[in-house]
Amino acid sequence: MVKMRVVEFGCAVAVLFALLIVGKADVYIVTIEGEPIISYKGDVDGFEATAVESDEKIDTTSESVTSYARHLESKHDMLLGMLFEQGTYQKLYSYQHLINGFAVHISHEQAEKLMRAPGVKSVERDWKVRRLTTHTPQFLGLPTGVWPTGGGFDRAGEDIVIGFVDSGIYPQHPSFASHNSDPYGPVPKYRGKCEVDPDTKRSFCNGKIIGAHHFAKAAIAAGVFNPSIDFASPMDGDGHGSHTAAIAAGNNGIPVRMHGHEFGKASGMAPRARIAVYKALYRLFGGFVADVVAAIDQAVYDGVDILSLSVGPNSPPATTKTTYLNPFDATLLSAVKAGVFVAQAAGNGGPFPKTLVSYSPWIASVAAAIDDRRYKNHLMLGNGKILAGIGLSPSTHPNRTYTLVAANDALLDSSVVKYSPSDCQKPEVLNKNLIQGNILLCGYSFNFVVGTASIKKVSETAKSLGAIGFVLAVENVSPGTKFDPVPVGVPGILITDVSKSLDLIDYYNISTSRDWTGRVKSFKGIGSIGDGLMPILHKSAPQVALFSARGPNIKDFSFQDADLLKPDILAPGSLIWAAWSPNGTDEPDYVGEGFAMISGTSMAAPHIAGIAALIKQKHPHWSPAAIKSALMTTSTTLDRAGRPLQAQQYSETQAMKLVSATPFDYGSGHVDPRAALDPGLIFDVGYQDYLGFLCTTPGIDAREIRNYTNCACNYTIGHPSNFNSPSITVSHLVRSQTVTRTVTNVAEQETYVITTRMAPAIAIEANPPAMTLKPGASRKFSVTLTVRSVTGTYSFGEVLMKGNRGHKVRIPVVAMGYQR
Repeated sequence: MVKMRVVEFGCAVAVLFALLIVGKADVYIVTIEGEPIISYKGDVDGFEATAVESDEKIDTTSESVTSYARHLESKHDMLLGMLFEQGTYQKLYSYQHLINGFAVHISHEQAEKLMRAPGVKSVERDWKVRRLTTHTPQFLGLPTGVWPTGGGFDRAGEDIVIGFVDSGIYPQHPSFASHNSDPYGPVPKYRGKCEVDPDTKRSFCNGKIIGAHHFAKAAIAAGVFNPSIDFASPMDGDGHGSHTAAIAAGNNGIPVRMHGHEFGKASGMAPRARIAVYKALYRLFGGFVADVVAAIDQAVYDGVDILSLSVGPNSPPATTKTTYLNPFDATLLSAVKAGVFVAQAAGNGGPFPKTLVSYSPWIASVAAAIDDRRYKNHLMLGNGKILAGIGLSPSTHPNRTYTLVAANDALLDSSVVKYSPSDCQKPEVLNKNLIQGNILLCGYSFNFVVGTASIKKVSETAKSLGAIGFVLAVENVSPGTKFDPVPVGVPGILITDVSKSLDLIDYYNISTSRDWTGRVKSFKGIGSIGDGLMPILHKSAPQVALFSARGPNIKDFSFQDADLLKPDILAPGSLIWAAWSPNGTDEPDYVGEGFAMISGTSMAAPHIAGIAALIKQKHPHWSPAAIKSALMTTSTTLDRAGRPLQAQQYSETQAMKLVSATPFDYGSGHVDPRAALDPGLIFDVGYQDYLGFLCTTPGIDAREIRNYTNCACNYTIGHPSNFNSPSITVSHLVRSQTVTRTVTNVAEQETYVITTRMAPAIAIEANPPAMTLKPGASRKFSVTLTVRSVTGTYSFGEVLMKGNRGHKVRIPVVAMGYQR
């Protein structure tokens, strides 16, 4: 149940990749000479400069911006008009804000002609993207530790706008309602528009939802868009978009009710933040880069403060070897230049190394943790055995046992075997007279893994046949299969341990008498199902989820290690309850429901987006890098019992085990919202620093950087490890290397003592050992790493800065020694 999506793009280029289209035409993303609005310095006669400094929003209402935007669009139209006859091409989007170019639906021959035209920088075929697929506010300490400082939950995130590039939103959901709260006033800095529902003619906005657009032109041109299920509006036809929006900014205290049971109250991280919807992901096919780039471009133009992206590239781009310049990351560099904080799902390819899909220093790449809530249930058999399993269900009658009847022994006739009757998906093939009042036994087949069978349907089958409950037994399992509990309205349990399932089958076979043909003479097996509705709270939380993508980070698509740590931070992402769209079929177990409990780094990213909104509310002038630094340096590497964090990993037998976690699993650590509001020191960077990082990374072609950023490489930081990030990574340490960092004091005057620790293979020393900073002052310090022994593996450590006013600033250190 993990999700992701793809999409993203470049400051002055476009990179894309193959997409299946009916006929001979394809969608191409084209970039042309000339600066986009964000970096135009006024060198065209008659048009004033529109470039912004680092971390500054575009003033889209100014005459200079609107006239230069018209100028760029007319140049796009003129180029196409000169090259091709009208009616032989279809322009889908003009990109003017973050990149200068357009998306166009043309033939391969026309694309080749366009490539040769003067003034054209790049022509790339579009490519597909996919989505990266409650209790957490209390787990994170928000109601007591954070919300009161912002005025309580009824003011947490006030006037901060979070943009979601996702599958849309279900606006009628109580998590997004505005009628039970203080009225939402206008937010002058946000200029987004609201689409109207084509069916009801009602606006998608209500004050809480402040902007709503959908982007589907590339999907339509590709011939895969179906308006009856994809909805030609911001309506969520999937569920994923509503879920992520509710995690970040859903209303506080919304009862999570399913099948007559309340599982608790759901709340977003920043319940008063506004939601701006940019739908570019769809139920069946994911999305297309051209649509996602248009969505990001529009969101930044509209003035969002924060972007939440639960999407990632399906595969490496065709035209750049550099991870940091893939279309996603390059477009987002321009977004960050405009002052937008970006949280992106790290990816769901874990627990294997180098599986991240979020690479760059300007993005907060979020890994997924399991929080402290676990749901367990048990089946008691007549022979006294108790079999553990999972099932979010009520119990059978407490003092009674019930007869067990296997679906295969209750067929209406032998001809129905072709329907996989043991899956219990079709009540019409089973004999109600045998099942009524009993517990129905079903088998968990491959159909459940691929989604053609669902636990929800098993419970509906049991209910319609009058069964007291059901048992779903897993008889064989592929290594690493992940089972999540599913809420059901009748007593039900999934036995996930194959040995326990065999215990059940043995007991059933021994206690069921048959005639010589194998037909059952009498059902004598009995059992009862426990109560699985109450969660068990574990102190071993958080843990890094099995599926969460792992480092090391890579600098190119030859998978060479980068001198930059990823992921950046860990946040809850496993079994997260949040809003769902009743139209959504993304999860077969939640069809038609108002809430869903699902997992993925998709769920972790909006936790960080919402907490970033709380920081932005308290510190409105902080840069995206300052917010990211506050989140990282205050995070924790200990679980709730005070022990070092652990990570789920595969054992040699492919069973799940726990191992000691490293920064490649969790980045700087698990987010601590209370501490992040008051970090003491920050590691700040701006646009020039990002360019310096790119220009100093070995193997990057300077022309490629210029193509994407419209900037020459005239600034170097000596080594990419000197980039002022709140982490230190040296992937290839030869003998000794010294890296520098600059910290800025965002609190009162304070004296910090600097200590270091590192695994024995590498010596570490920080200089100076202490420093005093006045409010607003910045100071440099250096960290020297020296190889003691060559081990062929990474060594991990940290730099800890302890202030005499109680601030603790911690940064992880990662290095691999190659030569003494």
